[in-house]
Amino acid sequence: MDGQYLPMSEAKVSVLDWGFLHSDATYDTVHVWEGRFFRLDLHLDRFFRGMQKLRMKLSFNRTEIEMILSNCVALSGHSSAYVEMICTRGGSPTFSRDPREAENRFMAFAVPFGSVANKEQLERGLHVAISNTVRIPPKSIDPTIKNYHWLDLVKGLFDAYDYGAETALIVDINDNIAEGPGFNVFTVKSGRLKTPAYGVLPGITRQTVFDLCGELGLSVIAGDIHRDELKGADEVFITSTAGG
Repeated sequence: MDGQYLPMSEAKVSVLDWGFLHSDATYDTVHVWEGRFFRLDLHLDRFFRGMQKLRMKLSFNRTEIEMILSNCVALSGHSSAYVEMICTRGGSPTFSRDPREAENRFMAFAVPFGSVANKEQLERGLHVAISNTVRIPPKSIDPTIKNYHWLDLVKGLFDAYDYGAETALIVDINDNIAEGPGFNVFTVKSGRLKTPAYGVLPGITRQTVFDLCGELGLSVIAGDIHRDELKGADEVFITSTAGG
């Protein structure tokens, strides 16, 4: 934080930071597995695109951020880690409401890697419920900018818990399947893969599935997936870089 490495317990963010007050921030998460980053270049690409779209600027360049992330992992001592980079709008020294006067802030951290599913769930599968909660539409928030607008996803989770499920999928404005809290979803039917296209974050691991299908000669498309299509699939799986 602010060019200084420190333990997680000592990391502090001002309550006046617009990242906290307004969710005015973008971020990206990458995982380290057995001492190596997974597709870090693609995560950095998305992080810098998000900052550009939100008109944020940092004093660190791409190479310096890559070094900071590597240092965080090294100092943490974790060979498998969840690594996050964040840019917040920061705040104005004069408490101006003009976002152009805010001093953007960068922070990064590395913590132990954790999965969306625990060991038992990974072996037997997750119980997933489809919530009627609608994902924030792309005309309101660009879903390609990774953001902290998670209240729709959190509401979907509580709906799922009420149904006795373990996690959730929420829908887009057309009542098609969108995504879950921190993950994309794929269906498999008759050997063909499909994933939602509208109103979702195009995940890096989601892209990796497309890349692997290309190598293996498997059919995969992005398109609308209705609830009944999901329920009628031969298989459903989720993808998440940060969530396993």
